[in-house]
Amino acid sequence: MRFRHADGSLVHLAYCTNVHPAEDLEGVIAQLDGCSSLVRKELDVRVLGVGLWLAHSLADRLAKSTVALNRLRRALDRNGLEVVTLNGFPYAGFHDRVVGKKVYTPDWTEPERLRYTLDLIDVLAKLMPRDAAYGSISTLPLAWRTPWSKERDAAARQAFDRIQVRLAQVETNTGRRIRVAVEPEPGCILEMVPQATHWLTPYAGPARIGLCLDTCHLAVQFEDPADSFATMAAAGVEVVKSQVSAALHVPDPGDAEARRLLEEFAEPKFLHQTREWGGPGVDNLDEVDQLSGRAAWRVHFHVPVHAQPRPPLTSTTGVLEDCLQHLVGGEHPLTQHLESETYTWSVLPDGPTNQQELAEGIAAELAWLRDRITGLGLEEVK
Repeated sequence: MRFRHADGSLVHLAYCTNVHPAEDLEGVIAQLDGCSSLVRKELDVRVLGVGLWLAHSLADRLAKSTVALNRLRRALDRNGLEVVTLNGFPYAGFHDRVVGKKVYTPDWTEPERLRYTLDLIDVLAKLMPRDAAYGSISTLPLAWRTPWSKERDAAARQAFDRIQVRLAQVETNTGRRIRVAVEPEPGCILEMVPQATHWLTPYAGPARIGLCLDTCHLAVQFEDPADSFATMAAAGVEVVKSQVSAALHVPDPGDAEARRLLEEFAEPKFLHQTREWGGPGVDNLDEVDQLSGRAAWRVHFHVPVHAQPRPPLTSTTGVLEDCLQHLVGGEHPLTQHLESETYTWSVLPDGPTNQQELAEGIAAELAWLRDRITGLGLEEVK
């Protein structure tokens, strides 16, 4: 979906297709013809934005084959779909039975991560609409936190320097501006906004490399939105893209009913980093007994933004709304790319059981976000 800011800027809202499992071209096209098309119809919009997730093997194929790329473009066109952003965080296997820490590999010290991102740049330059101000690709925050060293950090810096050169070349050769967005995440080398801002400072200014602000991750770390935006502004680091999502919140971990309900979210597929207000954190829900339980917990479990969990559990939609105010509610938008990224539908307690129910859930999230965006004064472009 598209929205016009009061300053004339075009703001895009999409949903991320990493919720869908396919990793080959035929499967991705089937998803577009199926669930994505249903979401657009549920919302009754002329054009729906999709933030494509392309596994590395498919990104390589699309970058090399005009025939394959045209097949994907035709599928997007016939379903009224557009792409301004790609999710370049998961490399492959995002719907394996157990994903866990595999999602952080290969990291930014490994050549496979660089090659994958270069392929995504080439693909997006050919897919994005001509009237989009830029295209964006979100990526992991360097690596999981261990092991790390000055040498590994230097290797990551060299890779990003090569990315910056390629982005400039693509813009010169095609007229398409592509930007790469580093996404802080709990447990990673860059897990909080100040860390990511410090690392990204060399790319500050009207940048091709900046930050992907995931509002779920920010909330899990108990980061204050106002402080976070002030930190980025002071350093000149730009928000290239924001994943507008919500985390699971446990107001009172000592509540027996809260702990019982929390067990329903302790599934083995994804990593669910958990943080305690004012205290330490653990890497997954099965480790929460290590926490004191004397203060609120927040869990890296992307929950639907439009529907609160069963009480006494809640979600961090308040943090999301606060971030939206900063992102697009001011005199000028701080980013033009917003993406709903609830990839956990398949592991939610009482989650959807078929494609129609999934499409209805995704559409309900986007409708909720649309109401908040228009409530900030933006006008939906029909």
